[in-house]
Amino acid sequence: MKTTSLKTAYLAESSLLAALLVRLKRRNLYFVAGEIVSFVAMLGFVVLATTLHNATWTLWLAAVCLALYVVIRRFDVQNEARITAVDQLRQAYEDEARYLEGDFTPFGDGACHADTHHPFALDLDIFGTSSLFHRLNRTVSTGGSRSLAAALTQLPGHTPQAKAEVEQKREAIDELAAKQTWRMKFIAQGKGKAGSIDSTRLTQTMQAAAKVSIPRFAAARLPLAIACASIVGFFATLFLAVFTPLSANLPVWWGIINFFVVMLICTKPLRMVSKTANRLHAELTACVQLLSLITTEDMQAALNKQLKTELEGALHAFKQLQQTVASLDRRSNVLGLMFANALFLSDFFLVRKFLKWQDSHLKHFEQWVDCLSKADALVSLATFRYNHPETVQPQIEDAPNIVYQATNLRHPFLGTKAVGNDLHIEQGQYHIVTGANMAGKSTFLRCVGVNYVLAMAGLPVFAGEMRVSCFWLFSSMRTTDDLTHGISYFNAELLRLEQLIGYCHNHPNTFIILDEILKGTNSLDKLNGSRLFLQTMSQLPASGIVATHDLELSKLEDENPSRFANYCFEIELGNDVTYSYRITRGVAQNQNATFLLKKILKA
Repeated sequence: MKTTSLKTAYLAESSLLAALLVRLKRRNLYFVAGEIVSFVAMLGFVVLATTLHNATWTLWLAAVCLALYVVIRRFDVQNEARITAVDQLRQAYEDEARYLEGDFTPFGDGACHADTHHPFALDLDIFGTSSLFHRLNRTVSTGGSRSLAAALTQLPGHTPQAKAEVEQKREAIDELAAKQTWRMKFIAQGKGKAGSIDSTRLTQTMQAAAKVSIPRFAAARLPLAIACASIVGFFATLFLAVFTPLSANLPVWWGIINFFVVMLICTKPLRMVSKTANRLHAELTACVQLLSLITTEDMQAALNKQLKTELEGALHAFKQLQQTVASLDRRSNVLGLMFANALFLSDFFLVRKFLKWQDSHLKHFEQWVDCLSKADALVSLATFRYNHPETVQPQIEDAPNIVYQATNLRHPFLGTKAVGNDLHIEQGQYHIVTGANMAGKSTFLRCVGVNYVLAMAGLPVFAGEMRVSCFWLFSSMRTTDDLTHGISYFNAELLRLEQLIGYCHNHPNTFIILDEILKGTNSLDKLNGSRLFLQTMSQLPASGIVATHDLELSKLEDENPSRFANYCFEIELGNDVTYSYRITRGVAQNQNATFLLKKILKA
């Protein structure tokens, strides 16, 4: 399916849901009208009963109207919930259509995950506005956002299990990509009215609630037996007071004692738990919906089945916690709380319920939230997979050395404007790429890096075909000064190169991407320093691509052809500058700085 067809499909689904929304809202008006009519009719029959003699029939009709009101109200609540769900789903489809138009504003850009010292994230535009993360991100939880960020930055590298890890993730992504309707429901229900789920707050709140001093005896059998006996005793005395000469004071005092004993024992711990847990109601509702989607869906991919297995019991536990939090919220009704405690010792049973939940489920809570976060990230990756049918699956090689071969390799951010190039580089080789300004050198370097990140994340790549091994990645393209810490631009470059050398020593089989080494010094010093650096790097177990304006560096191929090879992005100079954006063998012959400056001065 082409991108244009996908956009049409998304918009068509959004239109269908918008039409359904109109019908549901119209139905809502009928429900409201029915509620008003049935309620007014009930009041009318009650008033009529007070004015007529022998008008028992009016009370029966009032009861019927009340029952009708309750039924209509129930349908109204269900319809409201469906309106919310349909509107969220419509918005999710609309957001995907906007994404295909190049509008990423509905999604988080992941700037909070940015790390200027990361081996490659800053240079390859992994985070920030219009970044790779911004394009992939459909996460509905903060934990999912962190998991997605880790998938793009914590690559498996050159490790024994790297290939298996990538292929397992790819299998899971492919399976979820095929479940388009399921994914859209996941995204829509996860965001809900409250926005994204704060995974950290969920776990921290439950940990804080667990530290609240709660009377443990409430979970024992003896207090349960006493509580049940007290409730039975209260209703027994109430029955006897109504139908026998027993004084009515007895059930009244019994209820009062019930109320004060329960309030004395349970109020303080419940208030402390409520203070922390009440904020989670909307997030727990979203979690229950997501867990219901995951646990009821048939999963065949190994990673998806593993996550589903690890989430066994989570849906029941989250539902129980959701009900407990709802009960805590209802305690704000003072009159209802008084009657509930006097008649049914409700706070005692609420404390008991929370203690039993803690004992059974709290130890698994953090693991469940983590599994939900991983599933959330996989949904984002699968959505990207589905949205880009023009991509191809790379062939992952289980090779001991660096292998990177690709044809028609394109930058994912450029869409249909991207110009494809080929790349073939293996262990110990360095490509020296020369070319004029704006000829495409830096874009090509980022293209190579970003597509490798996609491949290691289990995603397809923007290429005709691609074959890569699993290796480490390090880049140096966007060095900046830091005046607040007294670090000049040149010093920042040296620190980055020092970090690179240390990284290569600690991570054999590192692929290096460098753009203009030592920009912060004069030309001769820069050339000599760059030569020395590259000659030193060629002795390490690494490979890479180096873009430069220093044509003298091309002589490294003559000195060591087994290690260095020259490539260039050539331009044509005429009345204007013509850019091909094609990489070819050799050294660039034409430069454009003087040419363009002359045009500016003439103007």
